[in-house]
Amino acid sequence: MSGSVLVALRDVSFAYEEGPPVFTGLDFEVHEGRALALLGRNGCGKTTLMRLLSGGLRPLGGRLLLSGRAVRHDRKGLTALRTTVQLVVQDPDDQLFAASVGQDVSFGPLNLGLPDAEVRARVAEALEALDITALADRPTHLLSYGQRKRTAIAGAVAMRPRVLILDEPTAGLDPDGQERLLATLDRLREGGTTVVMATHDVDLALRWADDAALLTPSGAHTGPAPQMLSRRDLLTAAGLRLPWGVAAGLLLRAHGVRTGGGAGPRTPEELAALAALPEYGDRSAG
Repeated sequence: MSGSVLVALRDVSFAYEEGPPVFTGLDFEVHEGRALALLGRNGCGKTTLMRLLSGGLRPLGGRLLLSGRAVRHDRKGLTALRTTVQLVVQDPDDQLFAASVGQDVSFGPLNLGLPDAEVRARVAEALEALDITALADRPTHLLSYGQRKRTAIAGAVAMRPRVLILDEPTAGLDPDGQERLLATLDRLREGGTTVVMATHDVDLALRWADDAALLTPSGAHTGPAPQMLSRRDLLTAAGLRLPWGVAAGLLLRAHGVRTGGGAGPRTPEELAALAALPEYGDRSAG
């Protein structure tokens, strides 16, 4: 994987009080500029891993590194971490608390002690990035679910993190809402934000991610998404199925259709092109 390592866990162990170990000797890296999908069965430790990366949980053993330097879990160290790494939880209602959208998005920058003009600039930038500028004065309790999701993400974006970690960001959204959110994430990536997304959706991961991390009982297995999501052994261990694109690629190759040597099509448009179905068009032509 290319890109410098922004945040990493080294030989980390963790367990909740009076519970079994969640991780033992875990090594995990987030590389700059690489969209990373985190996948695994319920209870495998995805949420725990994200909270360890963002400083919400402290390892019982091992180290959390930020740009190669160990993070101290004190006020100064965690403040420095959270200006670089931001976590958005799955349920926006667990994150939103202010009366209006603008007030909620401004909370993080205000907590950093930034001047009012800087706070206003960050809030405006985050609202625009999430396409919710028109909602700035809207009471949060009057927002739709999708709008609440975007507001929660905007609050993290206002901190201008280098790494944005999202827990199941597309869960509960209709297809149009999912597409709009993915387009927003693409714009954030183009602006230099590295995005980590936890998801159960292997098809989404294949389509969206550069890299995929599969959490199995033997640890975290990370690599380029097309290759990792073709590993039947790891997918089975992670409680996941084969993505449709990989299965389609296997079928096409079985019928003599060349797929370029990769894992197979990652989107319906790529499948249509490989199968020579001109009625679906070629996305590269646009």
